[in-house]
Amino acid sequence: MAERDILSMVWSGIDWLAFSIGLHLVLKKLKEEKSWLAWVPGVRFFKLGQALGMSAEGILCGLLELLLYPMRFYDWDQFGERFAVAASLILLVLIVIRVIYELRLFLRVSRVFGAKKGWLPLWIFLSGLTMLYFGASKKRVPLEIADPEEGQKAGTAPAAIAHAAAAHHIGAGENGLSVDLRERTVSDFGKKRYLLKDISLDIPNGSMVLLLGGSGSGKTTLVNAVIGYEKADAEIRLNGKDIYRDYGQMKYRIGFVPQKNLIRGNDTVIRTVTDAAELRLPAATSRKERGGKVGEVMDLLGLSAGADGLVCKKSGGQLRRISIAMELVTDPELFVLDEPDSGLDGVIAREIFTKLRGIADSGKIVIVITHTPDRVIDLFDKVIVLARDSGRVGRLAFYGSPDEAKAFFGKETMEGIVMSVNRREEGGDGLADHFVERFARERETAEEEAVS
Repeated sequence: MAERDILSMVWSGIDWLAFSIGLHLVLKKLKEEKSWLAWVPGVRFFKLGQALGMSAEGILCGLLELLLYPMRFYDWDQFGERFAVAASLILLVLIVIRVIYELRLFLRVSRVFGAKKGWLPLWIFLSGLTMLYFGASKKRVPLEIADPEEGQKAGTAPAAIAHAAAAHHIGAGENGLSVDLRERTVSDFGKKRYLLKDISLDIPNGSMVLLLGGSGSGKTTLVNAVIGYEKADAEIRLNGKDIYRDYGQMKYRIGFVPQKNLIRGNDTVIRTVTDAAELRLPAATSRKERGGKVGEVMDLLGLSAGADGLVCKKSGGQLRRISIAMELVTDPELFVLDEPDSGLDGVIAREIFTKLRGIADSGKIVIVITHTPDRVIDLFDKVIVLARDSGRVGRLAFYGSPDEAKAFFGKETMEGIVMSVNRREEGGDGLADHFVERFARERETAEEEAVS
């Protein structure tokens, strides 16, 4: 081994030792349990990132530390010059990435300990000694740590709301949609975050339902849970069938139109809808039956007149109707649409919603998310209102008719209802917990009276 390599290894060892001691002391200052993890390669960066509210950066730095150390001292020349050059380039890129993310961590360390950015050059060249200084110096005392993005994330502890959990039930589900969602959670680098909790409701066939709520209340999350795209701790039944347990069969009974139009622009309308039918309808469907279904849907949505025109030549309203036709051609029992009126003017939007009202009247369930509900609220049978509680968790604040919703919230518009449950920092009234608790209590009382 060359003398240069020996010196490099010795210096790396000294730097690693200084860094480990310093990080151990820093973690103790931050009152972190298991500060001894500062001595464990890879894991120590995860521990630091977790302590600073930067778990993603910590994990990446830890993985790169484990990967880079053996790579730096491995004899790549034995595989040939080209391989050694390629390995060197890869090594250089990984080192740059690690330096960038370590600097992000150190910037957070410096802010927490009240230091200025002038420490960055020292960190680049003497990271071990710099960390040792922050850990050992009595002048460097950590300030309060706050994750600037925490307020936008789902909460780790739902608000304690009376009566909410008592609403759990699952209807017979023989005629309509029954939802009993206990919770929907995700893991955020070791933290359990609650997206939704305690949502239970029954929707009869032939209903057109508005899904209402402010930003972050969990509207899309609820839709994904109901249609089985992202399963929750829940029981969802559609006309007697368990969507989760029988998903292979039930997915063909559910239609979902996303906010964006996912359509090929260089194809005709009729070809686009026909292709969707060929892909989505059962293989046993005859060509005649498939053609009849395509024609029926095209007529219903007013697309037959321009069936041979290119999709890319169609207006925004026509594109939304084509997207709806691609899902409706499978004759779904449950039809969910995310902002079908996005970017459309009032006249075109009402035309779209009138078509959806006709679909619901044919015996199907139509659930719609829209940010402009007041212009078409007369077309809806029911309103689901989700609210983000004080623990930043999506909860059920109301389910009933539009008129009942206005009376319950004391508002004349759907927009006013949303503002009443939005947080104060978002310009709302901050009454989410109040209405979630009130609705749960009133529903519990009504169910008890119905039983007695």
